[in-house]
Amino acid sequence: MNHDTPLSPLPLRQLSGIQYRVLTTRQLREHGVLPAEITERCRPGGPWQPVLPGVYLLHPGPPTSEERLHAVLLYALHRGPTVPRQGGGQPGAPAAMITGLAALALHGFTTAPPLLALDRIDVLVARTRRLRPSGFAGIIRSHELPVPQEITGVPTAPVPRALADAVAGLCDASSVRRLLTEAVRGGHCEAAALVQELGRARLLTRPHVVDAVDTLMAEGRALAEQRLYAMVHHHGLPDPLWNVDLRLPGGPHLGGVDAYWPEHSVAVEIDTRAPRHEEDPGHPYDHKREHLERLGITVVRCLPRALRDAPGQQATVVRTALMASTDREPSAYVVVLPR
Repeated sequence: MNHDTPLSPLPLRQLSGIQYRVLTTRQLREHGVLPAEITERCRPGGPWQPVLPGVYLLHPGPPTSEERLHAVLLYALHRGPTVPRQGGGQPGAPAAMITGLAALALHGFTTAPPLLALDRIDVLVARTRRLRPSGFAGIIRSHELPVPQEITGVPTAPVPRALADAVAGLCDASSVRRLLTEAVRGGHCEAAALVQELGRARLLTRPHVVDAVDTLMAEGRALAEQRLYAMVHHHGLPDPLWNVDLRLPGGPHLGGVDAYWPEHSVAVEIDTRAPRHEEDPGHPYDHKREHLERLGITVVRCLPRALRDAPGQQATVVRTALMASTDREPSAYVVVLPR
């Protein structure tokens, strides 16, 4: 073979792994393309071009947004061994995924810049990988990698992690607030899960993030309450007393609940704790529930994500509690006050 003759790209179009016509030096070598041939085709005005170290675009002109995504992933993966994914991924699967603003764009965030407008595309890799940012490829390392979501064939960090990585690089308070609000209002994730991820990333010490989180928690609570109202009405449950405080006559405050059926002694409370605290027996939520149940009041715990994803199942739980009230001992008398 004459190495001075440009290689015909026709065989490369037939390779299954280059639907976006982006390949690494290693991949080209595996298909018989020698370094001299790569250099020849990447000469000024040539049909190929390097886009990142060791990554080539097999056509002239700018890369598409999809090609930039795949170029960044190839850059993160083509050097060094792959490692298993954390949390149930396939052993030996490449541990790299798109995160940050690019991931939010893939998740459909309207408040995130479009992919082609991003100067940098961040990729999340294991902390043990020896990689440096280069060109439009940003590198974010983590001790533990989440299980990626596949979006149009691109491994993408889940929304809470992608948001935390995006917020870490933003100083504009309005941009942070818009992203976090869309995450909750748009149903991409629950407020508690997002706050947990922001805390893990040590971002809750930044004033503009704290201000946005205050808005976020109020947004998440209001949205969960709307879903609770809709669940009661759409599934034909009797109307409760909404947002009330319970007290013993002349005694202490027992706590507030989101819905209460006094004739059945059944209360519903939306549990907005972060996921890792949902089963924490020492949490004040559990102390309140135990106190109310000792007085004969059944407390139904509703998680925001369950109200979003399975309102019918939650309605069945509440209806069962209401029907079972006739078989229980009468509860202690409590005073009901507006909250």
